[in-house]
Amino acid sequence: MTDYDVLRVFCGPDGRHGNTLGVIRQSGAGTAERQAIARKLGFSETVFVDDPERGVIDIYTPTLRLPFAGHPCVGAAWLLDVPELVTPAGLVGARLEGEFNWIEARPEWAPPRTLKRYDTAAEVDALQVPPPGEWIYAWAWEEEAAGRIRARAFPGRGDGIDEDEATGAAALLLTAQLGRALNIAQGRGSQILTAPRPDGLIDVGGRVLLEGTSRL
Repeated sequence: MTDYDVLRVFCGPDGRHGNTLGVIRQSGAGTAERQAIARKLGFSETVFVDDPERGVIDIYTPTLRLPFAGHPCVGAAWLLDVPELVTPAGLVGARLEGEFNWIEARPEWAPPRTLKRYDTAAEVDALQVPPPGEWIYAWAWEEEAAGRIRARAFPGRGDGIDEDEATGAAALLLTAQLGRALNIAQGRGSQILTAPRPDGLIDVGGRVLLEGTSRL
């Protein structure tokens, strides 16, 4: 039997929504077994913790292993309460400021995404889930002067995750493209904050809540 924590990452101001994340703190499972567990759990991502004190983590979607992903890093850093995470992509700095947990990451660590701009937030709201294919991050300005964006994410992997509620890696790429701090409303009501830094890193932050612990 395997225990795992269930978090919601990038919750809205009312504490609702956010992207669900599974975190398994003790697992000697190999890559194939971890992939099978991630597929069985069915979260958009599942984190396996290899060293809780050093923050060494391993990230899986239901169908593939990822060297880096945004909401898993934000959630895992909050849960483990560590100043950095060790991922295959590199060291991810982490800090807690008030109600927001922040990570520091490089845009080149993020998996490829198609950033597709629309003219209005209403157009983004009206989008239907596209057929499997490319990974699409649909976005539009809600208030450009204030850096407020409406976004939705469609992974297109055909693994049962038709729409991702909140995606830090895509927000990272959009921030790098636009070169400015953003306040992103994604999915049904999630919130992602970002800010570029002079050293090439980008801060990605959001609220994290613990749903509870379950057993596989």
